[in-house]
Amino acid sequence: MERTLQRVFESALEKIGAPASTSIKFEVPQNEGHGDLSTNVAMTLAKELKRAPRDLAKDIIGHINLDNGFLKSVEIAGPGFINITFSRQHIIGELRNLLLAGAEYGHVHSNAEKSVNLEWVSANPTGRLHAGHGRQVCLGQAIANLLEWTGAKITREYYFNNAGNQMNNLAKSVRVRYLQELGDDIELDEDGYHGTEIIDIARTIVKEFGESKRSAPLSFFQSYGEQENFKNIKLTLERLGVHHDVFFNENSLYDSGAIAATIEEFKSKGLAYEKDGALWLKLSEMGGKDDRSALEDRVIVRSNGEPTYRLPDICYHRNKLSRGYDEIIDIFGADHIATIADVLAALRSLGYDTEKVKVVIHQMVSFVSGKELIKFSKRSGGAYTLEELLDDVGVDAAKFFFNMRAAGTHLEFDVALAREQSEKNPVYYVQYAHARIASILRFAVQQGLTLADADDASLDALEHDEELRLIKLLLRFPQVVEKSAAALAPHHICEYLRDVAGQFHKFYQECRIVGSPKPLEASRLLLALATKRVIANGCTILGVNAPESM
Repeated sequence: MERTLQRVFESALEKIGAPASTSIKFEVPQNEGHGDLSTNVAMTLAKELKRAPRDLAKDIIGHINLDNGFLKSVEIAGPGFINITFSRQHIIGELRNLLLAGAEYGHVHSNAEKSVNLEWVSANPTGRLHAGHGRQVCLGQAIANLLEWTGAKITREYYFNNAGNQMNNLAKSVRVRYLQELGDDIELDEDGYHGTEIIDIARTIVKEFGESKRSAPLSFFQSYGEQENFKNIKLTLERLGVHHDVFFNENSLYDSGAIAATIEEFKSKGLAYEKDGALWLKLSEMGGKDDRSALEDRVIVRSNGEPTYRLPDICYHRNKLSRGYDEIIDIFGADHIATIADVLAALRSLGYDTEKVKVVIHQMVSFVSGKELIKFSKRSGGAYTLEELLDDVGVDAAKFFFNMRAAGTHLEFDVALAREQSEKNPVYYVQYAHARIASILRFAVQQGLTLADADDASLDALEHDEELRLIKLLLRFPQVVEKSAAALAPHHICEYLRDVAGQFHKFYQECRIVGSPKPLEASRLLLALATKRVIANGCTILGVNAPESM
């Protein structure tokens, strides 16, 4: 509906001599009396065309045809807003199209054929995924689904490092726990990993090898620990329905010579220098995007010869950019925000188009149960793992709760609320609406009613205010999908589904379905079916089940 309206307004603007590049934005008015959509295009054009906004709005409206059955009214409001109301005839026709589309309703083509590399999770295999990882896991899955719903071809990628201090600590921790299991009096260092999963790994080694690995090198314990941890990570991801196409190992950048080649390229371009035995990158000479922000020089190779994490990050993005994707999306926690500008500046200095790179930063999560804060730490051994969270609240609640706030805002995850089976729990509220509709449709069949085919049925009996409000809300779904995908913001889908569930409950309270007069009964059953399909499609994007009964 909005796309059709866009074309109508573009034609009107062309006739009044507005620039072809004029942006037309429509919003849903907060006041229902102001129509279905509103635009301020006359106000934004007024200065450029040197005309009063209301006069300009009147001129625009004069070139809009109201006799084609698409629009009921187009009116001027306030200083120059244009309020648009669709005709009931057109709204009913769009409802029929929704029913015919079924499971495909909401698919749009704004990203058709676009190839996208999406990298997320990327936790190093030093232990199980903790509950805080859940936000990125579920956010990435929903973004991938959103992009696919808009036509993109997604490569799901996981980047990890199995070297460095973290992995050395893992190796030492597994070895100590192994020796403790054999009865040795040995203590774990403070910087070791104290989680119970390390003990489980040690016990598995004892069971498989007995005492034969007492003198084994640390590399054995590192490799064994890494494999076991990755096995657990993948099992957790599998439980959430998350799959990756590519697992990219940071070490391959060293083995392939990419790290060394990048260092030499920085040196040859005069972008790196040595100081205090370390190699520094001249970020201060690169500047930020369009040279609007100043950056500080950073060490990329320490005096001991070990690269800092910025260097492999730069090389990894060179690798991704070389693969020919139309777009590269990284999902990072807020602790990575300081490195993003540095990496992008370095890539630009090497001649890469960083406009292709989009970064989604999500803030941290705190877990509460009612008013009690849940604490966890991977090294302390008191970790609240993602598996434990899923056991506590279920997969559906976890996915919905992790996605129901904008990624850039702090999320307080209330475990007690997520368990609650009431309308206070947002995922339960949405799923209950779907299950209630399924129950209504089953009851209708038991009463001998048959759902008419959408293309044959008459929906003209739908005229109650709550019916029309529900229809208009359902018809916004493709727009919500498109805008959510463009903003990489699945929380809009959560908000929308809650609105749909709420509006359906209002409709159900005001409008009897089974048992109403026959033409109206059939129409209302189809409206209920349309609502069920929209809720199911929205849940599919989030990776959440839409149950037939609860």
